[in-house]
Amino acid sequence: MLTILGRSMGGFCDRINRRSFLRIGTLATGAAAINLADLFRAEAGQSAARHKSVINIFLAGGPPHQDLWDLKPQAPSEIRGEFRPIDTNVPGIQICEVFPRIASLMDKCAIIRSIVGSTGQHDAWQCMTGWPARDLQFLGGHPSVGAVAGKVLGPVDPSVPAFVGLAERTQHVPWSDPGAPGFLGPAYGCFRPEGPGLADMRLNGINVEQLDDRKSLLASFDRMRREVDARGMMTGMDSFNDLAFNVLTSSRLLEALDLSKEPAEVRARYGDGKPYHFQYDGAPTVNEQLLLARRLVEAGVRCVSLSYGRWDSHSQNFALVRDHGAKLDQCLSALIEDLDTRGMLKDVTVIAWGEFGRSPQINKDAGRDHWPKVSGAILAGGGMTTGQVIGATNRWGEFAEHRPVDFQEVIATLYNNLGVNPASKPIVDQAGRPQPLVEKGIIRELV
Repeated sequence: MLTILGRSMGGFCDRINRRSFLRIGTLATGAAAINLADLFRAEAGQSAARHKSVINIFLAGGPPHQDLWDLKPQAPSEIRGEFRPIDTNVPGIQICEVFPRIASLMDKCAIIRSIVGSTGQHDAWQCMTGWPARDLQFLGGHPSVGAVAGKVLGPVDPSVPAFVGLAERTQHVPWSDPGAPGFLGPAYGCFRPEGPGLADMRLNGINVEQLDDRKSLLASFDRMRREVDARGMMTGMDSFNDLAFNVLTSSRLLEALDLSKEPAEVRARYGDGKPYHFQYDGAPTVNEQLLLARRLVEAGVRCVSLSYGRWDSHSQNFALVRDHGAKLDQCLSALIEDLDTRGMLKDVTVIAWGEFGRSPQINKDAGRDHWPKVSGAILAGGGMTTGQVIGATNRWGEFAEHRPVDFQEVIATLYNNLGVNPASKPIVDQAGRPQPLVEKGIIRELV
């Protein structure tokens, strides 16, 4: 909580003493936490205008590509593993048996089996930006898709953040990275609704006029520091304050975050992902976050990112995939169906992928080890040409044999689907130099 004290000079006309503190509920956003005043009233929101969005589901830890979307039934047993392929509703496309619901929706999905260019790092950076984490590290790195969407497109509604990160806190911290603002600075960091902060997002005993008076008070502080701050932190705080006041005088975001407003049958269709097996130092399999993502984009959010499960299967690979895969099958299929039923699927791009694939050879612990040479992804919606597979690996799943697809091509496609031309005028960094969003083009087979 932020407490601002001053010498007693009598009371305001609303009977709040000047020495009273201005206490603002916590809104975690980007690299900073905003603390604003005794928080806020719920008002009925109106539905946001039609807009393009991305839901980026990070499968942290490196999911085994040959046990999800690229099975090798003709390979020796020490490579093909325990799973059998099943047919989908698109003739000629098969996926793992743990995904029967997704198999029935393959006409609405596209699979990439040949993603290349991984740096081999155990983090979300490339899945959020398309760039290696080391690039422009001295400036904070390249910005994530959500940060760029906030910068280039801005919010759909001033009371709803353009970029929301739902990534659960993980012991291995890089797996809970929702996407950084990079060189754009903290003003474009994601909004992270967390725990107790949600309860504070209400007006309690204070009206909007009184809140505006306190907003003016906050604006009177730190003028000189804003002018001399080279890192952009104060500018970021200005942005956080503006967002916070907009959010807290509207109920739209708060209502979007309230899953109790969903019918019981809808929540049951997504499931809850419990019990959380194989979590260890990673994210839990919180199925309801995909439902929350749908509600957020419906409310006006342009980009939602989340981390789902812990796929680092050095041991018990097949037990892990049976657990995580079955849960992902339930919630991802529910999300695709939900978006389709609501007429949103052509405007919302959904992607699920990880930082790299896993080794063809099964190790002595029934696991698969790190394999940066190739990985895969599943996409849906976004007006893309679906019902297809892009790329192929060799017969053992070792490397991309046909149509290698770089991480940057995937990110370029996400930008394109948002309505941001990835080849347009570069964004200027803090040193005044133009920086490209990506250096590779979109996936032409999809758009």
